[in-house]
Amino acid sequence: MKNIIITLALLFGISGLSQAQEKFDQELADKVGADPYGMKKYVIAFLYRGDRVNEYSAEERDELQKGHMANISRLAEEGKMVLAGPFFGNEDLRGLFFFDVQSIEEAQALTESDPSIKAGVLKMVLKEWYGSAALPLLFDLHSKIAKEDI
Repeated sequence: MKNIIITLALLFGISGLSQAQEKFDQELADKVGADPYGMKKYVIAFLYRGDRVNEYSAEERDELQKGHMANISRLAEEGKMVLAGPFFGNEDLRGLFFFDVQSIEEAQALTESDPSIKAGVLKMVLKEWYGSAALPLLFDLHSKIAKEDI
């Protein structure tokens, strides 16, 4: 009986392993820049409330926000930004950007293209991060579930 259980466990294990290997897609892994673990480096931008927020009227901040959102859309369409979003609440930490770039310097240049950063309404702290290489695929998937643009 013990041998039958061990044999069945091995067969199920081998079957699961072969199914995982059948699902591997080398072309897709190459397209997204995956390492052998399906991972790669990104740069995360932590968005904080800027030092100059109070220098702008509500109307001016609304215009800066529109430019901020347009910049996010542009960077996403260019494939440079793979994930972005605000935090709930009104704390100093406002949101995150995940950049699909190779260096902090490249991410720094991208953050400087944001009108809210230029105006000092937001400031960013950049940090390298190791995560799933599949993140760039979210942009196309998101467009299939969003009824309205932000």
